[in-house]
Amino acid sequence: MSTLHYKNWPPGQSRQLSLPQTSLSYNVEVAATRFPDKPFIIFYDTAVTFSEFKDETERVAGYLQQECGVQAGDRVLLYMQNSPQWIIAYYGILRANAVVVPVNPMNLTEELRHFVDDSQARTAIVPQDLYAQIAPLVGTGPGQHIEHVLVATYSDYLRQTPSSPPPAFVLAPRESISGPGVGLWHEMREMHRVPGPSTAGPEDLCVMPYTSGTTGQPKGCMHTHRSVMATLVGGVNWFCSSPEGVHLSVLPLFHVTGMQGGMNAPLYGCATIVILPRWDRDVAARSMSHYRITAWQCISTMMVDFLSNPRLGEYDLSTLSGVRGGGAAMPDAIVTKLRTLTGLEFVEGYGMSETIAATHINPPHRPKPQCLGIPVYDVDARIIDPVSLVELAQGETGEIVVNGPQIMRGYWRNPQATREAFIELDGKPFLRTGDLGRIDEDGYFFMIDRLKRMINASGYKVWPAEVEALMYRHPAIQEVCVVGSPDPHRGETVKALVVLQPAQAGTVNEQDVIDWARENMAAYRAPRMVEFLTSLPKSGTGKILWRQLQTLEAERAASLGVKTP
Repeated sequence: MSTLHYKNWPPGQSRQLSLPQTSLSYNVEVAATRFPDKPFIIFYDTAVTFSEFKDETERVAGYLQQECGVQAGDRVLLYMQNSPQWIIAYYGILRANAVVVPVNPMNLTEELRHFVDDSQARTAIVPQDLYAQIAPLVGTGPGQHIEHVLVATYSDYLRQTPSSPPPAFVLAPRESISGPGVGLWHEMREMHRVPGPSTAGPEDLCVMPYTSGTTGQPKGCMHTHRSVMATLVGGVNWFCSSPEGVHLSVLPLFHVTGMQGGMNAPLYGCATIVILPRWDRDVAARSMSHYRITAWQCISTMMVDFLSNPRLGEYDLSTLSGVRGGGAAMPDAIVTKLRTLTGLEFVEGYGMSETIAATHINPPHRPKPQCLGIPVYDVDARIIDPVSLVELAQGETGEIVVNGPQIMRGYWRNPQATREAFIELDGKPFLRTGDLGRIDEDGYFFMIDRLKRMINASGYKVWPAEVEALMYRHPAIQEVCVVGSPDPHRGETVKALVVLQPAQAGTVNEQDVIDWARENMAAYRAPRMVEFLTSLPKSGTGKILWRQLQTLEAERAASLGVKTP
């Protein structure tokens, strides 16, 4: 285990973290007792105070127990956009001593079927605009396992005219939806059902986010109240958050980064969150001015779009005191632009669904760009040879493996995948991340790439993430994704799929970018092929879907009869 990172440990911070021996739902009670009239949620100018939030979570919990028959440990599907109802439902499920199964609202019926079947959920909470997607799974017929659905209307929480225009699906009036097992959110609120006692403890299951499904079907990551508490309490301490903070919560809450940084940690710290259901760079900037936002957690694609806004100078960003995130390395040019505009450094972190967010974060006082950061409280992270499983020396590239309090218990109903995900080192279980990285001389971890994303160009190992980081330095490039293109002579050759800055369109061509790349990186790394696109496909969390682009490139080459040696 490397201890190099301790020399850059945040000043005044303990290296260990004492975790509360309570459930997450107890955090609601604490916040409501301390700050009953303080806004917890702001949704297009409508505020929900901590005491109102506690009251509504208890109504949801009582309804789930008494009307839906939800028992302790039952899984409940949560399938909607960022909204007050999402957060109230999440904590209502926990207050009912049940387990949250958060699902991407972009999923359609057949995708939902896997989550329903695998999690064995019998109750779901959905918005009216997505009810049609889950309706075929509701009932007692073949393939129908959902028995109860609670349907919400986003506009119920618009209690005054918003200063920023919400999307049409948020403004939509309440629809008439009915059927066996269907309940409506506004009627649930009027029932005032009182839940039974809160019995969940730190070792009980709390939330079960599913992996992205890049290898086979998505798998449910079993997280306890204790493992979730580890990263949310850690985040509050690491960034010295306070009740005076106002957080912009625009990352999807179904994803662990948004869930922890945009909801669970601010609740624990009794801060206020401003929710946006979808990314909109103007609405985000206007919110920063209007609500005096102090903290913003985002991903690189959001920041690239935000800083590309020609109207950005119209907004007051002066209260912003911290910008952080992860998901993909932030390009140098974007880091510099952010620093010039706000004086702030972008603080990157690293985690995954299996770790319920961060295992590594950059020290806020000494961040490094394109860096995962250093292992946080009580985390033992190492670099190993992915074949021999032998720990490697500082500076060598290998697979990142982690041990810590935030690691999942395992994959739901999948003992084989659980066994494959862990190895034992020095008598401790370590999660295999599947990510290639290295440790520098200061103990910081750097991502090289996904273990399966390497391009083999004439025997040279090319890591697309490294090429992308260099290409973002080109002034005309707004976004880029690097893939391997089948080549009859080289095996694979490097190809860059590029979105140009709007102002630069027509001023450069593909060959210009190829020539620039040859001048700025090693010949084996430099893309020999460049294709301009108007946009890159992204996931519900804003990550570029490189696997989709890689598959399309392979199909294109096959259609042209390209064969590899």
